Amino acid sequence: MKNEIMNQLDAELAHAGEETALSPGMLLLEQLRITPETELKPMEFLFSLFGKPCFPRGELVAITGKAKSGKTFVTSMLMAASLAPSGGCLRSLRRACKERLRVLLYDTEQSDESTQDILTNRIMRMVNADSGTRSPLSWREAGGEAFNVRSVGWKLRRELLKEAIERCKPDLVIVDGIRDLVNDINDGVLAQELMEELMHLATAQNCCIVCVLHRNKSVEDRSLRGWIGTELTNKAFEVYACEKMMPQRIFKLEQTLTRKYDIGQTLYFEVGADGLPLECGVPAGDGGGECAPKKRLPQLNPEYIVHDEGARGGWQFDVSRLFLDAMRSGVDVSGNELRDKVMQLSGIVVPFKYNKLLDEALKRKIIVKAMHENRTVYRHAPPLEASPPSYICPPL
Repeated sequence: MKNEIMNQLDAELAHAGEETALSPGMLLLEQLRITPETELKPMEFLFSLFGKPCFPRGELVAITGKAKSGKTFVTSMLMAASLAPSGGCLRSLRRACKERLRVLLYDTEQSDESTQDILTNRIMRMVNADSGTRSPLSWREAGGEAFNVRSVGWKLRRELLKEAIERCKPDLVIVDGIRDLVNDINDGVLAQELMEELMHLATAQNCCIVCVLHRNKSVEDRSLRGWIGTELTNKAFEVYACEKMMPQRIFKLEQTLTRKYDIGQTLYFEVGADGLPLECGVPAGDGGGECAPKKRLPQLNPEYIVHDEGARGGWQFDVSRLFLDAMRSGVDVSGNELRDKVMQLSGIVVPFKYNKLLDEALKRKIIVKAMHENRTVYRHAPPLEASPPSYICPPL
């Protein structure tokens, strides 16, 4: 067919000035033709999650979830992994290439102060924690750009987004959130126009554009909100869902849709006392996926919890009381017995949390470690002055 068109083109050129039968559409179609033999560049992915490629250049990716479900924290981890010298703080979510990536954060929702707080106290802390002994990097030195456009109208937000991407040449764009790039979330025409603009930008600038959008509030309806959510679901290369699990205050990230690489595993993480994410295991009662039957998570035992009303909802474990109650027998207790008893009394379901409590109990000499008949045991320590309980789940 291509030879036929080229032959026809040669014939048309021989009759220059005469009316042509070869339309501009036919020429354009020839440029857009795809065959099994067409030479294309291989897809380039920016990250890997559990070893699987994800977040490709030239595509849209959706991150969704209900309010306060961890969406902004997930995008912060993506940006930190892009800018960090070693490729990220988490074991399972890593940058795919050795070189740092350029990042553009386009915030349409939060205040200027909130955006700055995310840059300073979240992203750059993760970046510099990953840098080890290297000198701390600044946001722009690392390759980051951020704009807060909440104060301007939705039409100007769209124009400025295009300007920012074309000027900054980022590898990764975070649009938090795309709902504010249209006047009406249920306007089908505007939604389609926006998706076409974003797809064109991603292709033309060879970047991955991550679109953050809330999901419907209904428990039964897990789809993305509005007509714009429908269009984004249809156009996105991948869709990821965020969820906050209570009462453990653990966040989960799972891939729900993809055009290529299925990532069957779910990423679970919590926020440590230093404000950095800590990868953790699967909480009991969670099926590990959106479609799995949901079971009620076990409740932590309130008898061993002290709430701190002045710390934005933070709570503490009374480590001393918990371990003393677990060792009421007064005899040497093996490591497995102590772990099982403490987790049973407290309601903790993640061994990682128990290990933090055990370290705290040993550090404060509530209990001591000893050897008995060639095995490690734990014993009551001599009485000490009472000391305050410690956080294991800091306020977010």
